[in-house]
Amino acid sequence: MDGPSAMVAPVLLLTSLACGVATFVWGRSASRLGRVYRRVVAETGPESDPAVLARSAFRKDVHTTTLYAVLCLACAALATSSSARVELFFGLILVPVAVSVLSARDFVRESRLADDRYVIERRAEEVLTQDQLAPQRWAARLAPEVLPNLPGFEIGRVYKAGSGVMAGDFFDVYDLGRGRVAAVIGDVTGHGIEPSITALQAKYLLRVLLRQYRDPAQAVEELNDRMSALERLEEFISLCVVVFDTEAETVRWASAGHPTAWLWHDREVRPLRHTGPLLMLDPEGAFTSREVPLSTGDLVLLYTDGLAEARSGDDFFGEERIGNILRRDPGVPPDVLCKTLLEAAKDFATAPITDDTAILAIRRV
Repeated sequence: MDGPSAMVAPVLLLTSLACGVATFVWGRSASRLGRVYRRVVAETGPESDPAVLARSAFRKDVHTTTLYAVLCLACAALATSSSARVELFFGLILVPVAVSVLSARDFVRESRLADDRYVIERRAEEVLTQDQLAPQRWAARLAPEVLPNLPGFEIGRVYKAGSGVMAGDFFDVYDLGRGRVAAVIGDVTGHGIEPSITALQAKYLLRVLLRQYRDPAQAVEELNDRMSALERLEEFISLCVVVFDTEAETVRWASAGHPTAWLWHDREVRPLRHTGPLLMLDPEGAFTSREVPLSTGDLVLLYTDGLAEARSGDDFFGEERIGNILRRDPGVPPDVLCKTLLEAAKDFATAPITDDTAILAIRRV
């Protein structure tokens, strides 16, 4: 056979060069996959699914490297030689082709295995996604971002999740009818799914009881009796219930071992201290309620212990600092007050606040 024409030879040389670059690239990939395959075999054994898939990827890269190497040599030989036997270089392509044919069954089996593993990984990813969304969905039930629009009231709220996966803090605001509005905040001891379930049970059971009993102390006492029957010996609930009565113009509250709430009334900040023990501490625990007048502009501030227990060394942010912040600017909008309190606690603390923190402010307008 005559040598290649002057126009064909450069094209063949360029093709040879390109195939050489491809050989280098695929060769590096094959080398790396070979190391991966040996490591997987050492860790999981040669017959494990990861080892089979690693071997398949390695073999395919070796196959591609070989094919490009043969094409590189064949094109270079054809471009530079007039020998009639140069076609034998192209015959070498039959080697990787034969390997492909002989390995076809293995490649099909390995592709099915890869498909099965993809399905498994997708399901695992969906499970992980659900696990990641679960705390957010629990928090949305326990401490909702959007509270009802209640005529005659301005409401502010802030919730900051702590370092735990699930929250035990909760709050609620809702209309009881006949001019009465309830505001509730609570905290279940511990972290994880169990305290979150307890918090959810207490929150929605209390909704029923506050409609059944006009006095919040009776509702809290009944709640304590029912929650104590669950016999969760390591769980306790601190809780504060405030009922605004716009017809009687009163504020009545009952607090089960909860941090001191604050009331702005008649140009004075007053503490709303606890009126009974923690829930689930004593099934026979006694609870009382207290009542004060309600005027336009009055504000009640509720929070969980994550706010008061923000620490600077051995010093706590404390209930008095919270009351003083309200005292300095009692006319601030409730949502601004909540955000101000959380930022003040963060600025005070020398370490990140790791406990769940809920703040709720309600103003009569």
